[in-house]
Amino acid sequence: MQDRYAARLSALGLSIILLAISVPHTIASDWSRFRGPNGSGVSPDTETMPATWTDTENVKWSIDLPGPGSSCPIVVGDKVFVTCWSGYGLDRNEPGDQEDLKRHLVCVNRENGKVLWDKSIDPYLPEDEYGGMFAEHGYASHTPVSDGEKVYAFFGKTGVVAFDMDGNKLWQTSVGMESGIQNWGTASSPLLYKNLVIVPAAAENHALVALDKETGSEVWKQEAEGFAGTWGSPILVDGPDGDKQVVLAVPGEIWAFNSDSGKLKWYSKGPGDNSYTSSVVTSDGNIFALGNRDGDTIAVKVGGKGDVSESNILWTSRERGGIGSPLVHDGLIYWISRDIATCIDAATGEEVYQERLETPPADETAAEEAGGRRGRFSNSSYSSVVAADGKLYFITRQGLCYVLKLGPEFEQLAVNRFGNDEGDFSATPAISDGELFIRSSEKLYCVAEKK
Repeated sequence: MQDRYAARLSALGLSIILLAISVPHTIASDWSRFRGPNGSGVSPDTETMPATWTDTENVKWSIDLPGPGSSCPIVVGDKVFVTCWSGYGLDRNEPGDQEDLKRHLVCVNRENGKVLWDKSIDPYLPEDEYGGMFAEHGYASHTPVSDGEKVYAFFGKTGVVAFDMDGNKLWQTSVGMESGIQNWGTASSPLLYKNLVIVPAAAENHALVALDKETGSEVWKQEAEGFAGTWGSPILVDGPDGDKQVVLAVPGEIWAFNSDSGKLKWYSKGPGDNSYTSSVVTSDGNIFALGNRDGDTIAVKVGGKGDVSESNILWTSRERGGIGSPLVHDGLIYWISRDIATCIDAATGEEVYQERLETPPADETAAEEAGGRRGRFSNSSYSSVVAADGKLYFITRQGLCYVLKLGPEFEQLAVNRFGNDEGDFSATPAISDGELFIRSSEKLYCVAEKK
C-alpha cells in the first residue's frame, strides 16, 4: 500500500500520511473511559483549570439530557459521550411500564454543546424493578469507553453496544442477564486493551468477559463467584515480566488477570467482605485499594503467582473511604467520603491529613429543611475525586463541587454549585484541555475559565 501511494504522492505528502498512521486514535488530553487515563482520575493536561463557577460564570455551555443516569461523561477529540435512560423509572412512586424503558448513548459537540446524535437501545426484559437501592442509580450507571474510532456502551442485562463516531450501530452482545445478589443493580465500567473490550459483568454473569472490538464476539471469559458484590472498575497494570494485567478488587481480595488470555496471574487479600464499590489505582508498580466499612486500605506490589498476600502486601491502613475511588498523585493518596477529605502517604499508608469540608451556610440550612436538596440524598456520595492543574475536584450528590489544592497541606479553594439544577449529581466529572465536564440526572455542563 505504501508503494502505491509513494508513486502518486510527494515525499512531503507521504510523510504526513505515515505520521497520521503512527498517531493513536485517542490523544493524551482525551478522557476516554471511567476516570480518564487508565481509571486514575488524574489528567495529564497542563492547561489552567477553573476553581470557581456558577450558573453563568465560567460555564461554556449546558444542555438538558434525555433522561437521568449515574454514568460519567467521556471526552474524545471534539465529542463528549454520555449515557442516560428514559421511559421508565423516573418516579419512585409511579415507575411506569418497563416496556417503555430506553437506554441512550448521546454524542455532544464539545465546543458548543449541540447534540450531534442520540441513539436509543431497546432493553432486555424483564429488567430489575425500579425501587429500593436500585433506584439510587438506575439503568445507566456504566461509563462508556472509546478508542477514537468507536464508542462502546455497557447497559447491564441489555449487553454491550458498539457504535462508530457517527452513531451507526455496529454490534450488540449479551454478557449475562442475572441480577446482583443484593438487588442493588450494576455499575462497573469496561476498558479497552488491544483488540479487546474487557467487561466486568459482575452482576450479570459473575464474570470478566473480553469481547472482540470489531465483531463483539467473545474472546475469553473468567467466571468466579467472587465477582458478586463488585461495583468497581478494572485498570491495566504493567507486570514485572512486561505483560499487561487487568486488576480489580472484589469483596475481600484483589485479582490480577493476563489481559490476553484472561487467566488469573495472582491475587491478594483486599478490603471488603460482602461488597466492594471502589476501583483500585496504581503507581510505581503498586496497587492501592481503598478500605470501606468492612476492611482497611491496602497497598500491594504487582507481580508473583497465586496468593501473594504474605509477600506483596506493603502496608495496611485503618483509614477507610466510601463508595467512590481514590487517586494517587506525587506520592500521596486522596479521597473524600461523607464530607471528610483524607490524604495518606502512598509509601507508608500513614495519614497526612484528614479534614472536614467547609459547607456553605446556605446549604447547611437546606440540610435541615425537609425536602431540601441535601435532605433528598444520603450523605454517601457516589462520585470519585479527579485532579488536574494542581487542583482536586469532588462533587456530592447534592451538587456541591469542592475544589482542593493538591499537596500535603489541606486547603479548600472553593465550593461551587449550579443553583438551577435540583438533580442528582452521582457521576464523576471528566477533564480535558482545561475543561471540566459535569453531568447531573438532568443536565450536562462544560465548565471552563473564560478567556
